[in-house]
Amino acid sequence: MKVKRALISVSDKAGLVELAKGLQAAGVELVSTGGTLKALKEAGIPAQAVEEITHFPEMMDGRVKTVHPKIHAGILADRGNKEHLRQLKAQGIEPLDLVVVNLYPFKETVAKKGASWDEIVENIDIGGPAMVRAAAKNCGSVAVVVNPARYPEVLEAIRGGGEVSVALRQRLATEAFEHTAYYDALVSATFRKRFGEKFPKELALGFEKKQALRYGENPHQGGAFYVEAAFDEPCISSAKQLQGKELSYNNIADADAAIEAVKEFDEPAAVIVKHANPCGAAVGKDIAQAFEAALACDTQSAFGGVIALNRECGKAVAEDITAFFNEIVVAPSYSSDALTVFREKPNLRVLELVGLGKETQRTGLDFKRVAHGLLVQDRDTVETGQVKTVTQRKPSEAELLDLAFAWKVCRHVKSNAIVFAKNGATVGIGAGQMSRIDSVRLAVLEAGAKARGTAMASDAFFPFRDGIDAAAEAGIASVIQPGGSVKDKEVIAAADEHGMAMVFSGQRHFRH
Repeated sequence: MKVKRALISVSDKAGLVELAKGLQAAGVELVSTGGTLKALKEAGIPAQAVEEITHFPEMMDGRVKTVHPKIHAGILADRGNKEHLRQLKAQGIEPLDLVVVNLYPFKETVAKKGASWDEIVENIDIGGPAMVRAAAKNCGSVAVVVNPARYPEVLEAIRGGGEVSVALRQRLATEAFEHTAYYDALVSATFRKRFGEKFPKELALGFEKKQALRYGENPHQGGAFYVEAAFDEPCISSAKQLQGKELSYNNIADADAAIEAVKEFDEPAAVIVKHANPCGAAVGKDIAQAFEAALACDTQSAFGGVIALNRECGKAVAEDITAFFNEIVVAPSYSSDALTVFREKPNLRVLELVGLGKETQRTGLDFKRVAHGLLVQDRDTVETGQVKTVTQRKPSEAELLDLAFAWKVCRHVKSNAIVFAKNGATVGIGAGQMSRIDSVRLAVLEAGAKARGTAMASDAFFPFRDGIDAAAEAGIASVIQPGGSVKDKEVIAAADEHGMAMVFSGQRHFRH
C-alpha cells in the first residue's frame, strides 16, 4: 500500500512537525484540522484543510468537523473493491492512505484538580475515535497511527518505497483499537462514577501499561504492570523508584500488600511482607521503634522481604534495614543520610511514596481474575465498629488496644488468618491454612514463649473450640473474632473455662 495522502489531526503535538516534514519530503499530500493545521502552517508545511474537502465549516466549537462522508469514505474505501473505488470516483472523493490521530486529553482533564464537568465533557472526543476506528477497520488499505512513538517507524517505511507493509498496518490497527477501547473505558468509568451503577451490566476497564516486566510470577510466564488512569491515593501504582533493580511481578504484588497494610495505622508503623503475607507489623513512638518491633516478630521470614514504613526513613533505620537482605523498602520520604546508606546496597529497590502516612481515602473496587472471568467487589476498608464482649471476663484497656491492632493486621493476612499481638506489635502470624486450628498452631510455633499474655485475632469465626483451646495452652489472654458460628456458645464456654476475654467484631475479613 503506497501512501499518497495522509490526514493528520492530533491533540498531542509531540513529533508532529518532524512527521509532517518527513511525509512532505516523501511526496505525501497532507490534510489536517484545527490546531494541527495551524501548527503545520506555522512550521511552513502546506496542508489542505478538512473543510476544503467537505465544503462544510467546523461547527459548535469544533464538535463537528471530520464526521462527514467525504472524510470517512476516503478512509473506509477498500482499495481492492472495484465498486468502492467506482463510488469514490463518482462522488469526487480522494482516498486517504494514512490517518494520524490522537485524541482529546480526557485522561489529563479528569485528573486535573478543579476541572468542571463541562470541561470534562468537552474533552470527550467524537470525530477522532470515529476516524481511528474507521482506519483500523480498513487496515487492509489504510495505515493508522495513534502513538507519536510510532512516527519514526512509519516514516522509515514510507521513505523506503512509500509503502507501509501489511504486517505493520495490522499492528498499528490493533494498537488503535486498544487505544479507543481504553479511551472509552475512561469515559464510561467517569460517567459511571457520577451517574451509573457500581456494578454495571457491562464493565469496561481502562488500564495503561506502566512497565514491562522480565516475567510474571514465574520465569516461564510473561508479565507487565498496568495502572488505572486517574486516582488520588498513595499506592504501589504511584510509587517512584529511587534506586535498585527493576521491579518484578512478585515485588509489585508484595509491595502492594505491605503498603495497604501499613495504611491501617495513623501512628508510626512498619510492616514487613513475605509472599503476600505480613511476617511482622508494629506501631511505635517513632519509625525506628516500629521497625525494630516488626522485625522481632519473625526475623527468619523477614529475610528477603518487603518493608513498608509510614514515616520518613532516617539513617538509623536504613542501617537496620541493610543489616540483612531485603528486596524492597517503601516510605513517604528518606533523609539524605538514609539514601547514602541504601546506595551501598545498589540492588535494593527503594521506593518513595509521597502521602503514605497521611490520612487518605481508599476508594475504588477490588478485582480478582479467574479463568475467563473477573470477580469484582468493594475494597475491604471498613472500620471496625463497636465490639461486643461475649465472655465473663472483659478485656482490659491494654488488651483492647492489642485486639484492635491485631484486628487491623489480620485483614491483610491470607485466610485462614490468625494474628497474635502484644504492645502494638505482632508476635505470631498463622496464614493461609486450610483449617483454622492449623493457623493457630502456626502462630503458636512462630511466637513461642512470646505468645503468653497476647491478644489473638481471627479473620473469621472459630467453627470449633479447638482453636481456643490451642491458643489458651500457648498463653493467649484475649481474642477478637467475628462470631456467627453455630458453635459460638461452645467457643465462648471454652474461653470462659480458660479465663480468656473474647469480643465479637461482627465483621469477617476473608482474604483469598
